[in-house]
Order: sequence, then structure tokens, then C-alpha cells
Amino acid sequence: MCQHRPECPTAESEDREAAVSVARHPEQGWSLLCNGVVLFEDTGELLPDGRVIAPRRPVAHAA
Repeated sequence: MCQHRPECPTAESEDREAAVSVARHPEQGWSLLCNGVVLFEDTGELLPDGRVIAPRRPVAHAA
């Protein structure tokens, strides 16, 4: 699917968010990456096979 050189990471790669954005909709809070991943502004992801990756939120540390 990717036409970039070097090729973007696949949807199965750990670094899949590094793929080039091919469609951006900041008013709706999401971007489509060239590897088919939908990346949400809260860091959640929807993979091309329908799997959902939960948002990665920072963990508060007790003081």
C-alpha cells in the first residue's frame, strides 16, 4: 500500500504511528496513515483488520 521510500512501517509494526498521514481530520480528532491505521488524537488506534489499540495515557505517580 505504501509508495514512500523508505517504506513506512506496516500496521503490524510497533512503530506503525510513524507512517505518513494521507488524510487528516483534526476537527474530528483522527488521521488516516498510509499503512491503513486510523490514529486518534487521544493516541488510540484502529488497525485495518478491525483491532483496537487503546489510548496510551500517562500514569500518575504518587508523591
